[in-house]
Amino acid sequence: MKESSIKVGVITDQTGALSFLGIANANVAKMVVNDINAKGGLLGRLIDLYVEDSATTDSVAEAKAKKLVQQDQVDVIFGGIYSSTRQAIKGPAVVAGKKLYIYPEQYEGEECHPLLFCTGPVPAQQVESMIPWLMQKTGAKKFYCPSADYIWPRTMNRKLREVAAARGGSIVGEEYFPLEHTDYKATVDKIMSSGAEVVFNTTVPPGAGPFLEQLYNSGFTKRGGHLVCTYFEENFLNFFPAAQVEGLYSCLDYYQNVSDPFSKELLSQYDKLYPGSAKFTAGSAATGMYRGLKLWEAAVKEAGSLKQEDVIKALDHAKITQGPGGPAEMVPGQHHVRMNMYIAQAKNGTFEIVKNLGVMDPKECMQTAT
Repeated sequence: MKESSIKVGVITDQTGALSFLGIANANVAKMVVNDINAKGGLLGRLIDLYVEDSATTDSVAEAKAKKLVQQDQVDVIFGGIYSSTRQAIKGPAVVAGKKLYIYPEQYEGEECHPLLFCTGPVPAQQVESMIPWLMQKTGAKKFYCPSADYIWPRTMNRKLREVAAARGGSIVGEEYFPLEHTDYKATVDKIMSSGAEVVFNTTVPPGAGPFLEQLYNSGFTKRGGHLVCTYFEENFLNFFPAAQVEGLYSCLDYYQNVSDPFSKELLSQYDKLYPGSAKFTAGSAATGMYRGLKLWEAAVKEAGSLKQEDVIKALDHAKITQGPGGPAEMVPGQHHVRMNMYIAQAKNGTFEIVKNLGVMDPKECMQTAT
């Protein structure tokens, strides 16, 4: 009797506020799975992809996770962008469903569950690498933190405070707003009067647009101020007039002008398959989705079966020699990825890499053996 197909579930925001990112994740999942199937599948079995739209709504993500586990009985689940969405998926998928879950987005770190692996950058790979470089390059010591009110900005700001303080810097203002907040006049006035040299922005769409416009209109960057937004990439740059984000610094695991041959080949393949669609970028979790699927594939091959405990054991040290931005590997015991990181700066509406930071460790919590 022929063995049945392997079932892979993907939950991503194909509609709603994050659809311009979520569509890219769905595209990448289809691209990778089609490639694997074209080569005969995994362990001689084809992969069936179940793509669910979480609609940028956590209750929808939760319901889709339940469906994938209970109804479709998938072997593994990928997806989620917002940290709150990860938590919504985690309940039915991991806690209740005891299912392997791979989360592809950059996030605040500190996720520590034996069934959960993360394939995007964390604060040690972004803040710890970028802020010392920026302080040295610009001489800046005073940071202002306009922030969305949820766990990711709070954790990033805490890490920023540690890293800046260790080098004689300080946070001169830290404020939190609902995601959809639009009136930042009072905050921009405080930024301008505080002597802040760097705005470390963790407001997110839909509030990020009004904030960046109001900050630009204040003349902050014209007077020599620096703007940092670690999650910004090519998808986001498209949404703003180039002048508003000119000079903005970001720090991610990949940008489209990373020049290694494999990264260029991957981007070319994606653009041919999905012309004019959501871009293949790091901030959207598309790179983490690619990396996650390929690391999982490597783990299944090593395990020689889909038995979850064997796959997890292999995934704990899985490596890929090629990927967006370079090779990547799970740090044994941490369930997070060691990978190349880059600092890029917005210039005339595109990102130019200003510093290749090389391989960075995630420095996340060690798992206890299950």
